[in-house]
Amino acid sequence: MSGRFSKLTKIPTDPAAKLLAQANIKLDTPLNAPASASVEAVLTELDGEGANVDLLRLLSVALPPRERVWWACLAARDIVGADVENETPSLQAAEAWVFRPSDEARDVAIDTMEHADKDDVTVHCAMAVMYCDGTLGTGDMAQIPAPPGGSSIAAFAMNIEAISTRIDDFDAYIQELIDRAVDIGRGGNGKRKEKGEVV
Repeated sequence: MSGRFSKLTKIPTDPAAKLLAQANIKLDTPLNAPASASVEAVLTELDGEGANVDLLRLLSVALPPRERVWWACLAARDIVGADVENETPSLQAAEAWVFRPSDEARDVAIDTMEHADKDDVTVHCAMAVMYCDGTLGTGDMAQIPAPPGGSSIAAFAMNIEAISTRIDDFDAYIQELIDRAVDIGRGGNGKRKEKGEVV
């Protein structure tokens, strides 16, 4: 085993099949791994098959809510840029929720979705926040179940949107998104360190 998917300390120890079933998400790639196989084992098999989209799909399910939203936010940043003046209200609110999760921060993220431009793809970040705990929101909305896997699907969609902007380095960028999720799954911040840089 290459170790590419080892030490994912933030990711649940439940079998990958269980996590996928709970989110009502299916992989396109037929697996040889048993139903009891860990996330690491299934990621490794998918990697060997070159099933990059399914790798992203499983990672979106396996990452815990805050880590998942942060992963989506980094993909959104790849589209809009790192500068404050380029960020959208949805992206700003989703990042704020990651740093300080609260009902108030979640409500702000949900509110940005209602006022976003129709072509603003960063609403996926806010949607991942809205569905973060498997409900439709806070207060009375906390009593209503969200669509199964809603937060995961939103984070996955945000990464797919980012991929669609990277025609020139498509394959390399997909690997970067996978490695970013793995780093986050190990407790990192998902940001690539340049030589001599401390993140």
